[in-house]
Amino acid sequence: MLIPNPYKGKLIVVEGIDGSGKSTQIRLLYKWLLAQGRSVYFSEWNSSALVKSTTRLGKKERVLTPATFSLLQATDFADRWENNILPLLKAGVIVLADRYAFTAFARDVARGVDKSWVRNLYSFAPMPDLALYFRVPLETAVDRITGGRRARIKYYEAGMDLGLSDNRVVSFQLFQQRIMEEYDGMVAEFGLTAVDATLPIPEQQKHVRHITQEILKGWQGLPTPQYQGEPK
Repeated sequence: MLIPNPYKGKLIVVEGIDGSGKSTQIRLLYKWLLAQGRSVYFSEWNSSALVKSTTRLGKKERVLTPATFSLLQATDFADRWENNILPLLKAGVIVLADRYAFTAFARDVARGVDKSWVRNLYSFAPMPDLALYFRVPLETAVDRITGGRRARIKYYEAGMDLGLSDNRVVSFQLFQQRIMEEYDGMVAEFGLTAVDATLPIPEQQKHVRHITQEILKGWQGLPTPQYQGEPK
């Protein structure tokens, strides 16, 4: 288990398989908290400048093994944690994270990396004050990904490195199913708060705001609003 958050700030994270709609929800939450005059910082997965070029090259050349992929992601997270997230939590800022250590716990294990080893990599990270898991049927997530205006499913996103299928969409389905099973197991293990991601976006957001209000009730953060790390 991760240790409870010992810092003055509040840490709220969203998790879910690709196509769950979690990123939409955390961006709406970010704007809502700003409108309340809160000090909020936004951080997203795989965004550290320290390893971004290495990760990009590894993906382009398709040379990342499950273990090296896991280590790169952990390095990315550790850099953002040490230089961005931790100082702001200590200052009393609300930190919103689009993906957290649970993403590694789900994806890396789905790639065959040892579960205990992955959890140990992130043992320095505390348990968020609120960890929302946007649960969605696999078929719905696939429809959202393949039916939208986004580019085709990427090689590693589809788990093509695992040899699950020569068909990218089929590989994506099989890989995301593995990831979903890991997330479902973490609901009990870490107390993730499951959200029905099939509900209309406004209804989901209403629920998310209600839960967030309960977390922030009676809490005083950084007195002067600091708007940082705005979502793209």
